[in-house]
Order: sequence, then structure tokens, then C-alpha cells
Amino acid sequence: MEHIANKVSLQKEYFYTGETKSYSFRKKQLETLRDVIKEYEPEILQALKDDLHKSEWEAYTTEIGFLLEEIKFTLKHLKEWMTPEKVKSPVTHFGSKSVIHREPFGVTLIIAPWNYPFQLQLAPLIGAIASGNCAVLKPSELTPAVSTLISKMIREVFPEKYIVVIEGSVETSTELLKQPFDHIFFTGSVAVGKIVMEAAAKQLIPVTLELGGKSPAIVDKDANLALAAKRIMWGKFTNAGQTCIAPDYLYVHSDVKLALIEQMNNVLIEFYGEDPLSDEKYGHIVSDRHFDRLKRFLADGDVLIGGQHKASDRVIAPTIMDNISWEDPVMQEEIFGPILPVLEFTELETVINEVRRRPKPLALYFFSESEEKQDEITSAISFGGGCMNDTFMHIVSPYLPFGGVGSSGTGSYHGKASFQAFSHEKSIVKQTTKFDFAFRYPSAKNGLKIIKKIMG
Repeated sequence: MEHIANKVSLQKEYFYTGETKSYSFRKKQLETLRDVIKEYEPEILQALKDDLHKSEWEAYTTEIGFLLEEIKFTLKHLKEWMTPEKVKSPVTHFGSKSVIHREPFGVTLIIAPWNYPFQLQLAPLIGAIASGNCAVLKPSELTPAVSTLISKMIREVFPEKYIVVIEGSVETSTELLKQPFDHIFFTGSVAVGKIVMEAAAKQLIPVTLELGGKSPAIVDKDANLALAAKRIMWGKFTNAGQTCIAPDYLYVHSDVKLALIEQMNNVLIEFYGEDPLSDEKYGHIVSDRHFDRLKRFLADGDVLIGGQHKASDRVIAPTIMDNISWEDPVMQEEIFGPILPVLEFTELETVINEVRRRPKPLALYFFSESEEKQDEITSAISFGGGCMNDTFMHIVSPYLPFGGVGSSGTGSYHGKASFQAFSHEKSIVKQTTKFDFAFRYPSAKNGLKIIKKIMG
């Protein structure tokens, strides 16, 4: 593991040369990253197919295209974000100028998960580059094809002293967490997020944690059921449900439950046909361990739709389950797979109270034509982010920060928020030397009296 410490030390030395801080340097590196992604598009698509059985449409829209759009947005706004921000000075600072400089942290560690292994490794890197940092990337060992490809791509276009990929399993991650990084950006499970935060705390390293949790989709009786069904099914079963912001369970008003489930069944046939296990557009489960964990959930209630599975291909059909309670195992942890439990309600207040009793979700989706109810949900429940009458779309906008709250994460990124996530705001007061206020010093006569008038 000595080579890990050496690589971090090499990056520390390089960062202190100051080369990464100029606008021209950052712009060039973002363009280099964009170009290598475009150059390797066929290989990226194949690697995502090999690891997760992602279709070309899904792989491009959720991984490649997402990154290219993020880079384009960042390049457009980078100079503006880098410009020191002049702010007002209070009367106590008369004669001075106050400025906020956003400076890079230094050498950063970016640990990626396996569910969107390409996008979630490189999206934070965009922020790290834009902010002027060096970066160590740790891809997931559960997606070996993507991990190997990322390592190859980065090695071809960036020197190790600037950006380096370190592959490996849990032992490698453990060793990385012992290094004196200046910032750690982690995307993954709550359980591992706690380990990362504990390791960072030992060295007082700031962290960004993008975690997960049980994100509800709530459908009230006045919702547009046809659109709700289509948008929930799309959000839930993209990447076979292996998405941190996927609807984890459905809360539907009892008056429209049967009608909504009928609509959802029609949508699933439209999306994946009568035999989703064989559909090329439908994703597979990442590993045998995760497949077995998900299969056990199928015994928790009654399967209304789906339930078919094939262990040899690690694929489980889009599944909707009824007669589920909060005590069932499927409701005790984030599902992270193609299983959607259904709960019903008659009063919205019941839903609010039940969601509040659990850890704060990463996302929440509410379907209703009533803006009053939408405002009530937004105000009454704490969650990372979400949509009204849709799923997923809040994560796509570069104008919106994405992140969790409480156990679903800390910190946010995307667009300007990515630049801010990898930057320290350094406050500077430029004081005049043309005059001086005697009352600020302890030797001043009546100094305290003047101060009280100014500050009281």
C-alpha cells in the first residue's frame, strides 16, 4: 500500500506549484476530459453493458450525456465562478474593501459507487477540476469493466501528479482513507458513508457524502394517474431500480390505488414488453449478493406485478408488491432494486407523520394537481430534493444543487454547487492605511462609548 501514500504525496507537491489554479489550466483540463469521454464513447457503452447490462439509450442519457452537459455548463460559467466576489463592508469597517476568494482545497479523494459507475466517478471530478484541485479517483470494484476503462482513459490524458485512478477492493479504500487528503467526496450507501465520515473525522478532513435512503413517491387522489404511472415507473425501474433517488416505495390514496396499479402495469408492458427478463432495454443486478438480497424481499408481501427472476443473468422483473407493512424487511432498508412496495392512505397527514418518523429521505416525489398540497408536502417533510408530479428530473438541472440531508447525505453538487463543493471560501478584508480609528484600541479615551453607539 506504500504506492498509495506516494501518489498522494506526489499530488501534494504538484498542487503547491500553483499550476492547477489558473483559469486557462482549468479550462484546458475540462476540455480534455470532455474530449476523452467523446473519444471513448463506444468503449464506455460496452463497459456499462458488460457490468450492468445497460442499454445504449440508458447508458448515454444517464452517464455519458449527463457528463458532457455538466462539462459544457461548467465551461460556460467557470470564469464567473472564479472571479473574487466583492461584498459590502459594515460601518465598523469604513474605508475597507471585503472580498471572498474561492480557492481549491488541494488534493481530493473521490470514491464512486457501482450503480452509475462512470457518471458518479467523473461528475464530482468536474467540480474538482473546475475548482483547481488535484484528485485521486477510486472506482467501484463491483463494476470491473468500467473501473478498468476509467483508469485507462485518465492515465492517457492526465499525469498522475494531477489526477490518478487507484483500483482495488475494500482494503484499498481503507488505505486511501488513512491518507491526508484535503477533501473527500463519497457516493454510496449509508453504512459505508458512516465509515468514511469516521475515518475523515480522525484527521478533520471535510467531506461531501452523497448517500441514499427510502425515498417515497406519494400519489394523492387528484393526481393525473396516467402521467404519474409513467413517470414513477420510469424513475423506479431505470437501471433496474439501482438508483439512489429512485422511488423506494409508493404511498397511494386508497381511492385511486387500483386504477393507478392498472396504469402502472400498462406502462411496464409498454416499456419492457411481456418478458422483461429478456428485454435488452432492461438492466441487470450488479452482483449475486445483491440479487439474493433482493430476491428475499419477494416473500414479504403479495406480488401484484412481476416477480419473475433469473439467477444466471442476475435479473429480476419490475415488481410491484401489495400488503406491505412498515415492519416488513423490505421496508427496513433502501431496496436499491426493481421492487416497489405499495402502501395506501386516506389522509395526507398520515403520510407526513409516517415519513417524518423515519430517516430523512434523499428524494421525495409528490403527485397532485393541488399546489396547496404540494406546498404542504414541501414544507412539512425534510428531504434532500425532489419533484412535484415527476421523478428524477431535479437531478438533471445544473441550476439545482443535488444532495441529501441528515442520514441521506451532507453537502451538495452539480453545476455551481460542484464548484462550491470543492472550494474553500476565503474571506479577505483590504484595509485602508490613509486613516485609522483610535477608538478600536484599548488605549482610546471613550473608545467603548463610541463602539457601543456603532455596534449597539
